[in-house]
Amino acid sequence: MIRSLIIASLATLYWQPPMPISAEKLLPPCPSTPNCVSSEATRASQRVPTVPFTDAPAAALARAKVALLAEPRTTLTAERDGYLHAECKSFLFRFVDDVDIVVDPIAQVYHFRSASRVGASDLGVNRKRLARIAARLASRQALPSTTSK
Repeated sequence: MIRSLIIASLATLYWQPPMPISAEKLLPPCPSTPNCVSSEATRASQRVPTVPFTDAPAAALARAKVALLAEPRTTLTAERDGYLHAECKSFLFRFVDDVDIVVDPIAQVYHFRSASRVGASDLGVNRKRLARIAARLASRQALPSTTSK
């Protein structure tokens, strides 16, 4: 009985229901809790800026992948045409945050979303993470060259 309760409790910590994405939006919406930031958020307090790119979309995605994986304790869990999803674990308690990056070839910008799976507050961790990734992309710091030699 107790063992089943513990297993069920742990499962709810790590299970996240699928989030539908509408035709107008590239990323799942942020919940009402302050532990999510997105370039497509409707609340100003949750919004982060996009980052422009001039590369071909495939090269922009490759640069985004390098910038994302430069974050500590980050595992890429999905990669498809113009989209990356990763899980970032906190150092001490190993809480999981989901990070999404979309390469928008029409607007030529990166769209971002970072959200905690559990809890209500993240102490600004998701915003800081996206700021670091955006800074890497904007400065092209430590990212592969997109020009051939």
